[in-house]
Amino acid sequence: MPDQEPAMSQSAPLCRPFRPASARRLAPVVAGMAVAAPLLALTAVAQARAPDCAALARQALPDTTFTTVETVAAGSWQPPQDQLSRIMSAPGMNLAGHARQAANPAFCRVAATLRPSPDSQIRTEIWLPLSGWNGKLLGVGNFGWAGSLMYYGMATGIAEGYAVASTDTGHDSATPEGQGGRFTLGHPEKMIDYAYRADHLMTVTARKLVRAFYGKKPAHAYWIGCSLGGLEGLIEAKRYPEDYDGIVAGAPPNPIVNFNAEQLWAGWMSYHDPALRVSRDKFHLLNAAVMNACASPVGKKQGFLDEPDRCAFTPEQLECKGGDTTKCLTANEVRAARNIYQGPVDPQTHQVIFPGPAKGSEDGFSADGRAFPVALDLFRYAAFQNPDWDWTTLNWGTDIQEATRRVGPLLHVDDNLTPFLRRGGRLLLYIGWNDGHNPEQLASYYQAVQRNAGPVGADAVRLITIPGMGHCQGGAGCDTFSKLGVIDDWVSHGHAPEQVLAARVENGQVVRTRPLCAWPKVARHDGHGSMDDAASFACVDPAGQ
Repeated sequence: MPDQEPAMSQSAPLCRPFRPASARRLAPVVAGMAVAAPLLALTAVAQARAPDCAALARQALPDTTFTTVETVAAGSWQPPQDQLSRIMSAPGMNLAGHARQAANPAFCRVAATLRPSPDSQIRTEIWLPLSGWNGKLLGVGNFGWAGSLMYYGMATGIAEGYAVASTDTGHDSATPEGQGGRFTLGHPEKMIDYAYRADHLMTVTARKLVRAFYGKKPAHAYWIGCSLGGLEGLIEAKRYPEDYDGIVAGAPPNPIVNFNAEQLWAGWMSYHDPALRVSRDKFHLLNAAVMNACASPVGKKQGFLDEPDRCAFTPEQLECKGGDTTKCLTANEVRAARNIYQGPVDPQTHQVIFPGPAKGSEDGFSADGRAFPVALDLFRYAAFQNPDWDWTTLNWGTDIQEATRRVGPLLHVDDNLTPFLRRGGRLLLYIGWNDGHNPEQLASYYQAVQRNAGPVGADAVRLITIPGMGHCQGGAGCDTFSKLGVIDDWVSHGHAPEQVLAARVENGQVVRTRPLCAWPKVARHDGHGSMDDAASFACVDPAGQ
């Protein structure tokens, strides 16, 4: 059968587990009222007081100043156009799995500034649907070093019927002092806001406003974020297990000191030994060899490695037998590639500090003697409080330990999330195989969380590894799926995500679909159906094959 485009409407939400329509959008009701007769129900609705947006400005909340309380008309919301918007508007970042961003319904927009300390200035917004509220709250995680409201995620959530909340975590990335990690320099209270206080207080504030606006508290609350947003989700689960009922944590950089150290590793290595610098063309050559050796027919056709953890290819297989050519790697290039795959090693313990990227992601490698800016900021600003700290002097035996001592208590999350899971919380982890963060590291963390939780962990945590997806989105794989649909179906109806439908979207059109399987299972093609159709794949345990 020839490959064909899957039959899926571009306007339909992608990859949403089946839920009854009534579970998606529930009209606001008066708390405690139960009327059976249709006529009495209509009368009750007619007599119910409509939510009053302006009245929210009169709420007396501690350390809170309302800056904007307004009604936003349906279809009128336009998010700011900046670099963050370009990232967040990608289909793979859409929380509901839509190929295009849906227009907003009418909502009450509340913007406030929270000041839990004299040095705090946490911008927060809570959006409340004027009608069609589904009874639930959504917290939207940040990206990078934060410093901005996550408007695209908020717009998606409110279009799905959620009350939504977002925060800049206490600094403004549009200002010079708020860019990257600079805001942490000499501001310990802002560091606390960034690490956990802003997200928690945002959530507490949102819950109070929801109750004031609708007359009842949210039936469920969900957190969704990737990268920093994924780490924020883990921090919420650890520090405030009652804040959220379901958390979707994509590619959480945890422990972040170790992860940022790995991001500096290839640049540090090639700075100190220029012989280990590798051109992009040679990394492309390595990637092509890995693909040729290990990709399935589907992966070769679609451009990604299906199961990187099962690939036995080594850089030595490309080593030049004679002189250097464009078709082989020199001994130094082989050594550099091997070091990148391995990741940095603690010279005292001889343990890998954080594993390097997975095979199949070589097109994203860099060994040019330069530092990775986002990672550099954690050390020079947040950890060492020294803007002139020289990253080339990084001591792998002592500096990682010292940075962990200073930053770890705020930002690192251990593998004991049992209080969150035991109270009924559900945690979905996801990550792309072409992310710079190796999914095998996250799989180890996932297993440790399950072990610590005991029997409850088997039903409360899932990990999805996504072939061909880059950091949170993009790449050649199917990166678009409904995080909202998955977590709501799990929490509201008890359906743990063993298999999720995902899509690849190009120019607003779905060009292929594929199942994403709960780890350790992987999607295998049946050998005869369309490679672009999820129905041609099955989730199997590779250990049993």
